[in-house]
Amino acid sequence: MKEFRRDLLRVFEFPDRGSMAAAAADYVALRLRGLLDSGGRARVIFAAAASQSEFLDALARADGIDWSRVEAFHLDEYVGLAQGDERSFGSWLDRHIFSRVEPGRVEKLDGGAPDPLAECARYGALLSDGGLDLALVGIGENGHLAFNDPHVADFEDPFVVKPVELDETSRRQQAREGVFATAGLVPRQAMTVTMSAILASRSVCVVVPGPHKAAAVARTLDGPIATSCPASALRRHSDAVLFVDGAALSMVAR
Repeated sequence: MKEFRRDLLRVFEFPDRGSMAAAAADYVALRLRGLLDSGGRARVIFAAAASQSEFLDALARADGIDWSRVEAFHLDEYVGLAQGDERSFGSWLDRHIFSRVEPGRVEKLDGGAPDPLAECARYGALLSDGGLDLALVGIGENGHLAFNDPHVADFEDPFVVKPVELDETSRRQQAREGVFATAGLVPRQAMTVTMSAILASRSVCVVVPGPHKAAAVARTLDGPIATSCPASALRRHSDAVLFVDGAALSMVAR
């Protein structure tokens, strides 16, 4: 493992995806135990993406976490996919983590809600009622966090959750990850937790493996802090860590 910093962001590099995922899970498990040992509850938001699979599998197997005192949320959802739809992010998280650890509370965005604006307001109120102790996120190929693609990202967003139009890079990425057969089948709209809400999380843990993310990781670490690469704002967060494998870091000079 190698460690370095970019501004406030701590970066941990591992030689391969498996060791990166295991280390990230150990780190998050330690943070969760610390939060729960203080006697309270832990409010955690999860990303749903293929890049998170190994990490979440390792986290689900971690010992000593009282999941009954964890309140779980998720970052985004497609407009038009109702809760329970196998293609939805809520269902993905059920399969990969929630059904395995059974958090005491799970709150999901409902992509099938008839009024996306009202659903965003409802979910935003849930997130605002206590904030977030820990955000578990990835970085998209265009540098997005959640579905804050560059054309809709706002570091000072007045909303907690909002409906957005997905850009073509995001839609192609979703197809490549296998849930949809082609990019044309990926919904064009989603509901996403905003940049301002993610950055307001008390701690952020970012897990980014693979060569498809190399350009985005390079912009995140070495480009300007700007909405052209939303993830670059992580460099300003006082308690954010980035776990990457060598492939994802291959375009970063160090």
